[in-house]
Amino acid sequence: MVNNLVFQASSVSADARATMKGQKPLVLWLTGLSGAGKTTVANAIEIALVERGRHTFLIDGDNVRLGLCRDLGFSDADREENIRRVAEVSRLFVDAGLIVITSFISPFERDRALAREVIGADAFMEIFIDAPLSECERRDPKGLYVKARKGLIKKFTGIDSIYEAPLAPDIHLNTLNDDVATVVSTVMTYLDERALA
Repeated sequence: MVNNLVFQASSVSADARATMKGQKPLVLWLTGLSGAGKTTVANAIEIALVERGRHTFLIDGDNVRLGLCRDLGFSDADREENIRRVAEVSRLFVDAGLIVITSFISPFERDRALAREVIGADAFMEIFIDAPLSECERRDPKGLYVKARKGLIKKFTGIDSIYEAPLAPDIHLNTLNDDVATVVSTVMTYLDERALA
């Protein structure tokens, strides 16, 4: 197939959009097992940022699976494509000058590395939402672990598909021991000191 596509640059730069919003655009990439608290923490982070007058957008894994990625399953290849698409969309939002919060299991290190590459290392912050599998199964907010243990869901992360925990995340949050207010405070302090100053 002949590819005759050419990237069309905008007359308004990404820097101009960021300056207009008065912020440094970036992506807060939340990763962790199902039930670790990603969605809860992501929502709380967005609220905290909006309360400070920041321009944000939250991209949730389930919502993306209902729309942009509804044609994908849960094979390793489909998971990789899911994350690639989210990374590309996140990059566009960064170019728009936004602070993007993503909430995805994103179980494979190689896929998170790809997301960092697509978005740009300077704008990518990996946040590991850490809770042990036993606690995630106890919480099981969507009843997915029960279904996976019964064999009703195949290739479920943590059961019959691996989760590769980040070795050196920018922020490591423990949702077993710390409540939502504490982990959000940790994130906001980190952003104040290193990203939003």
